[in-house]
Amino acid sequence: MDSSNLRASWQIANTVIPYGALWLVVAWSRLHAPLLLVPAMALMVLLLARCFSLMHDCGHYSLFRQRRLNRLFGFLLGVLSAIPQYPWSRGHAYHHRHNGDWEKYQGPSALVTTSAFAALSPGGQRFYRWLRHPAMLFPGGFFYLVIKPRLALLLGAAGFFPHLVRCLRSTDEPMGLRQILASYRSKGWYTPTEFWDLLGNNIAVISSWWLMSRWLGAGVFWSIYAPVMACAAAIFICIFFVQHNFPGSYAHRTEGWSEMAGVLEGTSDLDLPPLLNWFSADIGCHAIHHLSSRIPNYRLRAAQERNAHLLGGVRRLSLADIPTCFSYILWDPLACRLTTIDAGGVAADPAAA
Repeated sequence: MDSSNLRASWQIANTVIPYGALWLVVAWSRLHAPLLLVPAMALMVLLLARCFSLMHDCGHYSLFRQRRLNRLFGFLLGVLSAIPQYPWSRGHAYHHRHNGDWEKYQGPSALVTTSAFAALSPGGQRFYRWLRHPAMLFPGGFFYLVIKPRLALLLGAAGFFPHLVRCLRSTDEPMGLRQILASYRSKGWYTPTEFWDLLGNNIAVISSWWLMSRWLGAGVFWSIYAPVMACAAAIFICIFFVQHNFPGSYAHRTEGWSEMAGVLEGTSDLDLPPLLNWFSADIGCHAIHHLSSRIPNYRLRAAQERNAHLLGGVRRLSLADIPTCFSYILWDPLACRLTTIDAGGVAADPAAA
């Protein structure tokens, strides 16, 4: 759990600087060497995925020693990833506290029980399967990064203004803006600090879009930015999914739920090639990360190797196992495990077969 500001700074530098430089490469190559666009964009996708992984560490206050440095660089990495880091990190911390308790946390795909799925109409079952198909990672990822944070601010603000008017018209003791914000409950943010982070992220991200569009032209910028963001989001959503949705994954009710079982049986380790381990900041060492989220990414692998004798029951996945994991999209509360539609005893919809 010993964080190093020097190692953290080097990780920020060897990720953010190349990502920024690749925009210069793209700007030059689109006019002089169009064939370079594809490899440049592919590298941008991988570096952006690494940005997100480092932002994730900042959210656990593990990348740097000081809390304020994690907040500062977490915010900056959130701007690059187009997602408000502080609200995201609080939601992610909830996942860590309740991993394996599927009554409280149903994962990024909001999985339903076998009985709830069986009660759906044939059309509802098709729609459920379609939304959780691996191909949806790309439009879903674009929505998650590019659209959802903007939509959260707009919807939250739309509800805030009526609340503001009611507070100003109230005959009770006058409230200041900070008190009014603290008294407002929104699905877009839960605390005033989350609101300010969401607002700051939106201002910075939209300003960067405007500046980049002025530099490259809006059409060129979005033709590069949109697929890069969609693919990068698809990568880290995919990794997160398979690290908690896999054959035999622990999925318990709140009553009788075991936090340790959630870590050891509800979390997988993903064996990736060394290059992909670098781009994902070793997040494949996931069980040890859930055992102690304050271990920085640059110490995860050593911690995993040192404690290998305690992690023998953790499911290890390879790249070849990933497609199978996307079949586990139902929760069987009786078996306390995730299951597939066929194995869950649900009649397959003929139109979907």
